[in-house]
Amino acid sequence: MTTPARPRFHLAVPVDDLDAARHFYGDLIGCAQGRSSGTWIDWNLRGHQFVTHLAPSRAQRAHNPVDGHDVPVPHFGLILTIPEFHQLAGRFREAGIAFVIEPYLRFEGLPGEQWTMFLLDPAGNALEFKAFADDSQVFAV
Repeated sequence: MTTPARPRFHLAVPVDDLDAARHFYGDLIGCAQGRSSGTWIDWNLRGHQFVTHLAPSRAQRAHNPVDGHDVPVPHFGLILTIPEFHQLAGRFREAGIAFVIEPYLRFEGLPGEQWTMFLLDPAGNALEFKAFADDSQVFAV
């Protein structure tokens, strides 16, 4: 058994339609599908184990103010390269996906400069995708 250089995470989220999850996570985001059953699907999210579990009822979502935007809580996502970020934003636009927060540049010229966008998957799970001008600034203060 080998241990990866960087620890991987496991995250499971509720969805109300597995076929919509297959399209969104498989076709749009490009995750490879792993094991599955009639009630869940494992995804390879850049080496992390991400699972969509069938759970038809959804709870009320909270928001927090950040940079004049209502950021959905909870949310998750990936940190991409800047070209990957813009390519993914383009795929979402082409697919007619509505953004909760349109792609924009935060902290321009400051430590932690980053592109960010927020959207919902078909089940209403909030996602944030980011791209840092300097990847060493991910945890900048």
